[in-house]
Amino acid sequence: MKYLFLAIAIVAEVAATSSMKLSEGFTRPGWSIATAVGYGVAFYCLSLTLKTVPTGVAYAIWSGVGIVLISLIAWLFQGQKLDAPAILGMALIVAGVAVMNLFSKAGAH
Repeated sequence: MKYLFLAIAIVAEVAATSSMKLSEGFTRPGWSIATAVGYGVAFYCLSLTLKTVPTGVAYAIWSGVGIVLISLIAWLFQGQKLDAPAILGMALIVAGVAVMNLFSKAGAH
């Protein structure tokens, strides 16, 4: 349950980043507002997460999952190309987050 707010924060941040791309430099008001609201929700939920999850662990998960999700969205919907080194790099980030959460005592309370 302590990771629910982190999951919401990640989804909101990915939505905000996708909206930022669509805002075309904040020249499209609807997408600009969606960007601001998404980041507001993301940071609020991250702040709630940090009450129970260590900062380093929360941020590792946030950034690792966020990188993968935003890259997938950019690939599927925005025409971004992902080559083998990009995919390998993301896999290494995910592996690092997994190692940190499964084997490190840094996240223990």
